[in-house]
Amino acid sequence: MDEVPAAATTVPLAAFPIVGIGASAGGLEAFEAFFRACPADTGMAFVLVPHLDPGHESLLTEILQRTTAMPVVQALDQVTVAADHVYIIPPNREMSILHGVLQLSLPELARGMRMPIDAFLRSLAEDQAERAIGIILSGTATDGTLGLRAILGAGGVCMVQEPATAKYDGM
Repeated sequence: MDEVPAAATTVPLAAFPIVGIGASAGGLEAFEAFFRACPADTGMAFVLVPHLDPGHESLLTEILQRTTAMPVVQALDQVTVAADHVYIIPPNREMSILHGVLQLSLPELARGMRMPIDAFLRSLAEDQAERAIGIILSGTATDGTLGLRAILGAGGVCMVQEPATAKYDGM
């Protein structure tokens, strides 16, 4: 049996960078400031992973749509990300990305034990390598730390909000 060349089995990276952005406490203000300053035609996709109350619908999509000309949507399972779009994790879901396609699932761990930002950023690093960008905004605790390390290890770019401008600088 002939071996399949390695290049034939690899999936190409998205043709544009994918930016994963995590935040918790104070994140709404940070997201609004970020998208007010962000041009609508960056050629990048933005995937937001805020800490949301799992029992309530989020208004983040509607709120952020007022701050950017990019389409802002709640992420759906099996949606291929597109450049110049903003996707927001739904409440009570975990999210990853595989071949540029968002994967949603129900959380396996109890609330308070989950690290949704780390989980998404790690999958982003594995999926997009040097095209992965990770950003951590306002919040407390350490969710996102391991995900940023994974992105750096894959050759991607990481940024954090200037602590002096964050409502909560613990993340």
